[in-house]
Amino acid sequence: NLLSAIPYLGIDLVQWVWGGFAVDNATLTRFFTFHFILPFIVLAMTMIHLLFLHETGSNNPIGLNSNIDKIPFHPYFTYKDIVGFIIMTMILILLVLTNPYLLGDPDNFIPANPLVTPVHIQPEWYFLFAYAILRSIPNKLGGVIALVLSIAILAILPFYHLSKFRGIQFYPINK
Repeated sequence: NLLSAIPYLGIDLVQWVWGGFAVDNATLTRFFTFHFILPFIVLAMTMIHLLFLHETGSNNPIGLNSNIDKIPFHPYFTYKDIVGFIIMTMILILLVLTNPYLLGDPDNFIPANPLVTPVHIQPEWYFLFAYAILRSIPNKLGGVIALVLSIAILAILPFYHLSKFRGIQFYPINK
């Protein structure tokens, strides 16, 4: 457990998240509630982002304040986004209806046995980077710190951009 690696607070945090000393009905209820509410939180944050984007405007990578080259967001980009959304939804529906188990893991069809832990457990492909980081560092706390830093670097990286212009139009390779 990642939270148990935190010194002094780890065990208390794990028990608080679990709702007791072991994974139980309270844990499942908490995580079910979290997974139910999370899409609504993401939707609300997306709507707030779009509201602020339309109120203040987007980035100005060239740095020129002119209305000559600007086109309105609606209807041009709105229609383009709706068409893209419909195409992606149709592809997803086609995939799900024609071959629903194409992207599934075959191990999901093996009946669960709580008394025997499978030897070949590995995470899904989108968690393999975290799995590799945690497995490559023998110290549990060091692995958790390396994992948090590997994700935090993506949030810190934009603040290191010290250029005066934000677009790629003025770089010599684009001339």
